[in-house]
Amino acid sequence: MHITTEPAEGAVPGDGHSYRMPLPRLRLMPGVSHGPLDGAWWPRCDALELELPALVGSLDPGIGTVTRVTVETAAWPDAPQEVMAPGHLIEVALTDSAARAHAITVDCGTVGSWELLVIPPDEPARVATRLLTTAADPANPLSAPRLLALAESGLDGQDTGSREAEPDRDEQHDPAGSP
Repeated sequence: MHITTEPAEGAVPGDGHSYRMPLPRLRLMPGVSHGPLDGAWWPRCDALELELPALVGSLDPGIGTVTRVTVETAAWPDAPQEVMAPGHLIEVALTDSAARAHAITVDCGTVGSWELLVIPPDEPARVATRLLTTAADPANPLSAPRLLALAESGLDGQDTGSREAEPDRDEQHDPAGSP
């Protein structure tokens, strides 16, 4: 695993303990959520204790203080029970629910919670970019597991909505010709 880091503000170069994760790759739905997802997050590695502080630190302070996150056990097998974020401790809850696969729920106490697709760190950039955009689209009807499954199968999740079938050109006209 390769983690890209940058010196923390005011850090002395070469001090291995003063580095922080770069800004997270995150896309949130504008306004109020209308679907099963509120956006997507593409972490750089599978170490939640490294990635979570950057995610939480990039969220709008207006949403409140993140008090808890819920992640799926199989996706984050080494997740700690708590993670220190800027200025506070965040509880990490694990679930075995298949419906929660590839998702993280970010709880902000009484303010609410946000459901984000978690894109695997090793996902190709082209696919991850499409997933970031689709998950943050207010018209997206797909859950995290379904959206990721479609991406992995090579299908475009944006084209999975209901479309009326268009008749074949040959069916529109009588191939024998009408007299």
